[in-house]
Amino acid sequence: MTQRKIHDIIANNPKIATELGEHLYDKITEVVIPEWEEVFKQLTKQDCIDYIYNHTINRTYDGYTTEIQTIYGQLQILLDVKIEPAPDEWDRLFNVDFFIKVNDSYIGLQIKPINNSLQIPEIHKEYALQAKTHEKFKKQYGGNVFYIYSEKVNGKKEIANKEVIEEIRKEVERLRK
Repeated sequence: MTQRKIHDIIANNPKIATELGEHLYDKITEVVIPEWEEVFKQLTKQDCIDYIYNHTINRTYDGYTTEIQTIYGQLQILLDVKIEPAPDEWDRLFNVDFFIKVNDSYIGLQIKPINNSLQIPEIHKEYALQAKTHEKFKKQYGGNVFYIYSEKVNGKKEIANKEVIEEIRKEVERLRK
């Protein structure tokens, strides 16, 4: 069943949403919380240290290297343009990971690795928060900022939203005029 059909069914039958919400509440309060309370009782300081190390070192580095492989390996070839890492300042001020220089303007690229549908709500929340910084980038540098979603397919990173390639190509052409 498609997400649209599910949406329509729930929107037209509020009783279903209420029943699902009540069922979710029961599961969380009767199953999830008690299970997590037991886990928290067994939690050690070393568990937290290991988690931070693994999350900040291993996962961040893996994410960074796969972003670079996705960008340099695919976009440069597909667009036939030079793509460069953004300065740290641009990352902080404009949420831009990479850029394409076109004449005296710049196009920003924001790379987001996705693993499963659980990340989609977070990506949309981040998109809303970053919209203002991307608008400032466009005002200052002339080009839009584009999101490139990367995902693993058969063990290899690929661009998930391939339609963005044509959008970036059109932006390059607009800025060349």
